[in-house]
Amino acid sequence: MKFLHTSDWHLGRRFHGEDLIDAQRKVLDHICETVRTEQVDALLVAGDVYDRAIPGLDAVRLFSHALHQLADLDIPTVMISGNHDSAHRLGVGARLLARARVHLRTDPADIDTPILLEDAEGPVAVYAVPYLEPTLVHTQLGAETVSHQAVLTSALDRVRADLATRPEGTRSVVLAHAFITAGDTPASETGSERNISVGGVAHAGASVFDGIDYTALGHLHRPQRVTDRVHYSGSPLAYSFSEAGHDKSLTLVDLPGSAEPTVTRTALPPDLQLPLARMTGHLEDLLTDPAQETLVESWLHVTLTDTAHPYEPMARLKQRFPHTLHIEHTPAFIPAQATTSYGERLRGRGDLDITHDFITTVRGTEPTAEESALLQEAIDDSRTSAQEKEAV
Repeated sequence: MKFLHTSDWHLGRRFHGEDLIDAQRKVLDHICETVRTEQVDALLVAGDVYDRAIPGLDAVRLFSHALHQLADLDIPTVMISGNHDSAHRLGVGARLLARARVHLRTDPADIDTPILLEDAEGPVAVYAVPYLEPTLVHTQLGAETVSHQAVLTSALDRVRADLATRPEGTRSVVLAHAFITAGDTPASETGSERNISVGGVAHAGASVFDGIDYTALGHLHRPQRVTDRVHYSGSPLAYSFSEAGHDKSLTLVDLPGSAEPTVTRTALPPDLQLPLARMTGHLEDLLTDPAQETLVESWLHVTLTDTAHPYEPMARLKQRFPHTLHIEHTPAFIPAQATTSYGERLRGRGDLDITHDFITTVRGTEPTAEESALLQEAIDDSRTSAQEKEAV
């Protein structure tokens, strides 16, 4: 049986203020087209359909558009809620949608009720495990502690108990939305995922899925293998500059009758991927260097290395690079006094020395003789004014 595994659509998300609705619509259209061209037997969507618990109207319209396309595919779609979704809101109309073979699972009570599929090699039981917030579901699931490890262990115990009642040879698939690790090997985050830590522990071990033929994970935005049978599809769009240069992909899974699943990543066409890029250097160099012309239409994260903070850098950069979205100032030279504490720099210093240090720290160069004279004049005027107030 062939599956298309995707997750983390985050409908309605913005990228540093840029609207992504059109880009997300094109990606969803591509997902549906891939289902047709690859002759997929079922589509798996492992959570974070929306970016917010209360999504905006444009996001809701886009999801409605997606649901109509999914219903027209004439194959089962299995979809779960993620930590960004409101399970109750997303789950409205779930039973009605199931009649169109769109199985939207958001209720932990349904964890051990699989969607049953079948092909020439026999039955496949697909178990949908929505995002489980430990503080909310640990009692319902009978978990030993309030942790991701505990609630997922309880959830998968229920899945395996149901699977044991199925005909021999039934293959199993689980959808889950969580931070899963394999032993001491950390999974790879991108920085655009929302923290789900509970008591300082955000993750659970991959061993909770032992005995399952394939686990389709959502939550982490970079596609990656956790084990041979446990995979993240990653998000279909980049949602942080840490993902610049990463090819976004869709995950195709062939699940044979007895062997391990075969997982294939298919890169999204370049025109569907966000044009993200990073640029580093002095402001004047970036504004004049002909080599930077290739980045004029890119969405840019710019790191300025000027010693002093340039004047109106965003406005000036946007004159050449209209899609400059984020600027950081990281001077190539940091004065020695900037590495000590403010209190240490003040101790035993006169007013003029302190103002000199301030100018040097902010600008990167010491005050000129003329500037020093103006600073001394301002200090003297301030002292005179203070003395006159005390005399009144």
